[in-house]
Amino acid sequence: MTDETEAELTGASPRRRPKPSVDKVGSRKLRPSTMMMGHGYDPVLSEGSLKPPIFLTSTFVFPNAAAGKRHFEGVTGKRPGGAEGLVYSRFNGPNQEILEDRLAIWEEAEDALAFSSGMSAIATLFLSMVKPGDTIVHSGPLYAATETLIGRILGRFGVKWLDFPAGATREEIDAVMREAQSSGDVALIYLESPANPTNALVDVEAVAASRDAIFTGAKPPIAIDNTFLGPLWAQPLKQGADIVVYSLTKYAGGHSDLVAGGVLGSKEHINTIRLMRNTIGTICDPNTAWMLLRSLETLELRMSRAGENAAKVCEFLAGHPKVEKVGYLGFLERGEDARQADIYRRHCTGAGSTFSLYLKGGETEAFAFLDALKIAKLAVSLGGTETLASHPAGMTHLSVPQARKDALGISDNLVRISIGVEDADDLIADFEEALKTV
Repeated sequence: MTDETEAELTGASPRRRPKPSVDKVGSRKLRPSTMMMGHGYDPVLSEGSLKPPIFLTSTFVFPNAAAGKRHFEGVTGKRPGGAEGLVYSRFNGPNQEILEDRLAIWEEAEDALAFSSGMSAIATLFLSMVKPGDTIVHSGPLYAATETLIGRILGRFGVKWLDFPAGATREEIDAVMREAQSSGDVALIYLESPANPTNALVDVEAVAASRDAIFTGAKPPIAIDNTFLGPLWAQPLKQGADIVVYSLTKYAGGHSDLVAGGVLGSKEHINTIRLMRNTIGTICDPNTAWMLLRSLETLELRMSRAGENAAKVCEFLAGHPKVEKVGYLGFLERGEDARQADIYRRHCTGAGSTFSLYLKGGETEAFAFLDALKIAKLAVSLGGTETLASHPAGMTHLSVPQARKDALGISDNLVRISIGVEDADDLIADFEEALKTV
């Protein structure tokens, strides 16, 4: 939130102007985990309240008519950069603006936007970038709702798509890019890494290099869903992505009590997406934004503990006789897939806490395991404080055609597990007992 925005909202006198946010102490640049405690907010503007209040209002009072006109010039796109102040809660609000400022810090993005869900963020991104006849190039698999949005919904409006496997080589990516280029305008390159639910990594650097080599003139932006690893374990803007997408429901929210989405990137791309969000009203509500501000304060602590737990749990599962394979990123260095291990070394700072577990058997064995869990909860989603387990083929990816599930490795014996912050030995005991039923 800008100082001017806060001053307009509160009518602050010159003696009570907001203090600028601190991002350095001496020559030391502050870490994101430190800046989550106060960046973008000054208690003096809210009666000394340590934490930002929840601004439950639909509209905001303009200081004068000229200011109202100036704000609407930004909201409608007549002037780039968005509103210079608070206008109406479909466009912006104090809680949302503080949240967006803090989201951008983690990946050193120029700007960020908050949305009512991860899918509303993705849908708004697509709607702001594509037109009938355009092609979207994407990695596969994607979250099932994203694949549905691209293939079934945008397809009804003449948008085409081509995809390559998540673990594709540069040569494989080049082949798809050339085919897409010859088919017409490529509006967007959309990635998801690790892929949901197989945990396969996408080589973002190879995708960026392929895009830059094959497309002359205007180059399609690269957007990536970074929900599984970001922002602690992966920061794809550093590998060449232009836009980063999040389901903030997951690790950013982290308590399984809210639904929200986020988009980060350059001011140019964010301004384009903001105009669409302003039009269709996919901004998150102030209460959800306030809850996310609370959650961001502990994001690093929660993700670190969950990552440590996952490493211990996966070591146990990998040696169990009823387990066929554990798709855990931390095992890439000791496996046979040198390509995936190379991507992991270049792109990731941690293995995450969500992984794919392949049991020996099929749906019957997977269901028996899931039904026997006592601590882990049988539920979709991931990144919460509690451990969650689900069956992608029969749940989140049920709508994906069987042939595509087969091609992407979404099999009936696959269980997706997201490890929480419980005691790791307790979780191991829970999985050990559940595996006895398989």
